[in-house]
Amino acid sequence: MLGVNALFHDPSAALVVDGRLAAAAEEERFSRRKHGKRPVPFSAWELPELSMRWCLEYAGLAPQDLDAVAYSFDPQLAKPAEDMGLDDPWDHLRRLYAERAPEFIASVLPGLDPSKVHFIAHHVAHAASAALAAPIPQPGRPASVLVLDGRGEQASHLSGRYEAGRLDTLATQQLPHSLGLLYESLTEHLGFLRSSDEFKVMALASYGRPRHLGWFRENVFATETGGFEASIPEWSEFAPARPKGDGEWSGAHADLACSVQARLEEVLVDLATWLHARTGDSTLCLAGGVALNCVANSRLWRETPFDEVWVQPAAGDAGTSLGAALQLTADLARDNGGPSLAEPFTTAALGRGWSDDELAAALRTAAVPFTTPDDLAGEVAALLAANGVIAWFDGRSEFGPRALGQRSLLAHPGHAANLERLNDVKGREQFRPVAPMVLAERAEQIFSEGPIPSPYMLFVHRVAPEWVDRIPAVVHVDGTARIQTVDEATQPRLAGVIRDFDRRTGLPVVINTSLNTAGRPMVDAPRDALELFGSTPVDALVLGPHLVRRAGLTTQGSSS
Repeated sequence: MLGVNALFHDPSAALVVDGRLAAAAEEERFSRRKHGKRPVPFSAWELPELSMRWCLEYAGLAPQDLDAVAYSFDPQLAKPAEDMGLDDPWDHLRRLYAERAPEFIASVLPGLDPSKVHFIAHHVAHAASAALAAPIPQPGRPASVLVLDGRGEQASHLSGRYEAGRLDTLATQQLPHSLGLLYESLTEHLGFLRSSDEFKVMALASYGRPRHLGWFRENVFATETGGFEASIPEWSEFAPARPKGDGEWSGAHADLACSVQARLEEVLVDLATWLHARTGDSTLCLAGGVALNCVANSRLWRETPFDEVWVQPAAGDAGTSLGAALQLTADLARDNGGPSLAEPFTTAALGRGWSDDELAAALRTAAVPFTTPDDLAGEVAALLAANGVIAWFDGRSEFGPRALGQRSLLAHPGHAANLERLNDVKGREQFRPVAPMVLAERAEQIFSEGPIPSPYMLFVHRVAPEWVDRIPAVVHVDGTARIQTVDEATQPRLAGVIRDFDRRTGLPVVINTSLNTAGRPMVDAPRDALELFGSTPVDALVLGPHLVRRAGLTTQGSSS
């Protein structure tokens, strides 16, 4: 079963084989275009050609081997933009291109029968990406699901319940009301790129005060029917528009961001509480772009009646390729009398990977000197302890927007200046935080007020007072950190580095930020890693078991 997301942004493909998630990848990792494309109607025809082909190649399949293809938008459900209160005279192109998707996909995958392409509603695909993938201890156990994003065919929200692979939708919110579009509009007003830089608004919010919260409480609120109203204001009444690309921001901008962030969190808590009152479930599953707001996720974990909150790591539109494939797998299996549930999601490392020999060959081709140390963890830990910055490339690349130890920049968290240093390396705003990786068994000693383990960096945690001065580079201005717990059973090489770093420094934590520079997709292939290493002031590059030290580049040749 091949899942395809193509219509809005973050085009991607995912492959489910015999109920197992075999591969998933975003088109940007292949094309090197951030987010794959811009979310405008004129780009709706573009397909994730490279990621679709790679998924099939990875599994050794031809297009004609596919049982079905699931496309994460149903044009039959879409309404004209004017009927939804949206001002977009070209929106009809999206419906047109979606209607022709079966033929477009078949033209890209020769041998595929277009009749095998099925449409899955956008928010159902989001919901399935969370609830049908969640590692719930008892398979088939009911779970509540909450989806919030910018828009789907005609709604911006879905609230429901999954049981045995079947979704019972309890509420939806029709457009133009959209918490996602509200946040996107603010993102643009603050000078950032909408449908891309919303996480910057979340970071900026920590520097402000919620001075305008009263207005937003009156105009953005949950309703008694499980939906909400979200009026988009004239933003300049609160703060002047910030020019695009201008690095300067004021307290007025931070206060506006803080006010909207605070109200978003409150409304999400209200929506989740409404849902729990109708299901009584212990588990809440989240998806949609709004579910990447880790500050809001933490409030849901703390303040709602749910015992567990599980967020799809690829919660944005990229994850709908996975959800569409999982939902269609469940639907077809149920129709044919077979088991309807796929295996649960256990890792975000679902993209491309290279063997140790292939990585060595890439280094030799680039004429880059390297070693293959017997004690790689010890050598990397020593470099980190000496305040080096490491470009870390290990295993299959991550599916979703978070760097989780497959494609990361690592550094020492004990030096406060490393925050500014890494933001300079990446060429990004100085108010942006970096995240801590922590050994799973040590996390509760250092971090609180959030779920542990937290392997996907989707929640924020309070840093214990006695640790704030010990790991200042990863402590955000509000005293929190967006952690990733590292388990030796699933990431042995990375855990070994952190364990050795702890032995040398007394800190079971290292800085983790994504292996890319501003405006560029995360590194995916060895060539991408070498290009970044050659253009940024990092001190060493790790490619699998191989180590490149900056000083070694003055010597020609290579070793293994």
